[in-house]
Amino acid sequence: MYDIIITDRAEADIEKLDPSIKRRIGKKLRQYAADPYHYATKLNRKELGTFRFRIGDYRVVFDIDGETIIVLRVGHRSEIYE
Repeated sequence: MYDIIITDRAEADIEKLDPSIKRRIGKKLRQYAADPYHYATKLNRKELGTFRFRIGDYRVVFDIDGETIIVLRVGHRSEIYE
């Protein structure tokens, strides 16, 4: 099981979301932490982050450092890559 660290920027992104979306993202992150490479998609634009999870219409952009998932950004798919 990988540890999950949420950056201040990602925390601010999450605070803006609807409570039901927050719960869904939290639940999926815990599930994906068991085997993140299975659920992750590698990003082409490295300035955003290395990987992303797709959770419905939302994306979680993150890096992996050893046994730690570092969540960099969380947002709607139409806005996250801008």
